[in-house]
Amino acid sequence: MNRIKLFRITTVPISLKTLLKGQHFFMSDNGFEVVGVSSFGKELGEVSEDEGIRTVAIEMSRQITPLQDLKSLWKMWNFLRKEKPEIVHTHTPKAGTIGMLAAKLAGVPHRLHTVAGLPLMEAKGNKRKILNFVEKITYSCATKVYPNSKGLYHIILENNFTTKNKLKVIANGSSNGINTEYFSPESISDQEKQELKKTLNIQPDDFVFIFVGRLVRDKGVNELIVAFSELNLPNAKLLLVGREEKDLDPLEINTIKEIQKNENIIAVGFQKDVRLYFAIADCLAFPSYREGFPNVVMQAGAMGLPSIVSDINGCNEIIAEGENGCIIPSKSVEELKLAMKKMKEDKSLYYSLQQNSRRMIVERYQQEAVWKALLEEYNFLIAGRNV
Repeated sequence: MNRIKLFRITTVPISLKTLLKGQHFFMSDNGFEVVGVSSFGKELGEVSEDEGIRTVAIEMSRQITPLQDLKSLWKMWNFLRKEKPEIVHTHTPKAGTIGMLAAKLAGVPHRLHTVAGLPLMEAKGNKRKILNFVEKITYSCATKVYPNSKGLYHIILENNFTTKNKLKVIANGSSNGINTEYFSPESISDQEKQELKKTLNIQPDDFVFIFVGRLVRDKGVNELIVAFSELNLPNAKLLLVGREEKDLDPLEINTIKEIQKNENIIAVGFQKDVRLYFAIADCLAFPSYREGFPNVVMQAGAMGLPSIVSDINGCNEIIAEGENGCIIPSKSVEELKLAMKKMKEDKSLYYSLQQNSRRMIVERYQQEAVWKALLEEYNFLIAGRNV
């Protein structure tokens, strides 16, 4: 029996590896011939080895590069035309545009695109017009569009990017759900926590705020550093886990200087396994400007941490105000300061939020539930074509 070809496409291979971890194997185990397509990078080989699927490199740029994009489009079209997959499912903006356009030109019957965030929402002027146009091209070439949050679903409709009949949120949202056994407080020993605290000079009575993600402007890092520094709370630390991006959306110079000089701000760079860092923290501070459905907020909750998040789509679905965290206006230093102060000083509130945090993630975003819902969608589409 021939297995149905399912192609998953991302712009860069780290997305194929981390954003969809485990999903490739699951789909392969359920009858699909899964092929991962992305730009060149060591992660492409790692996906092949870890998930047991074939991977193919087609270079794509994350930036607006018309000549490079045309070259990528031609290679993608040629590849899909030869392979003849039944389903092409794209993730991330550039892979979406190139993958959906190439798939339509190649006659692929099921062209699916997951929207996990809209960078264009922060763009202005001509750049916004260009990005709006490109987004509409992507959706017009797709047969189905899957916003990974209810908030994104409504934003897409409000901006007339596509029609309602093309849109669907899979399960309760999220592109991949979360492995709640892997992200569990029990996965880290007390000894591991004590050793890391000692290494980072975190004292037993310190209250630790943690931020996990790229250190860039649109993650709200400038506001976070200002808020933490101005508060100057006693026995408080801010732990930054993630790499600084100096080319795309860099931080302000004053922010970088404050991170370097403030002894209560601990920057540890990118970490392959963030669980240990969540395990020594007390609260996630995530004042991002825009998100699709942020894995970091689910991970923190699964590790038992309440969160402070911006009132943006995705974040305001994972977090319920007063139940498992606090929701604040985006870009507001003053509201962020109030939330951080309350989280540290109101012990009764903190413990109430903490008690709910893991349960609310487990109940709504178990990884396998998301995978099964997507598998059902694939099978439904294929069955409809074969009627």
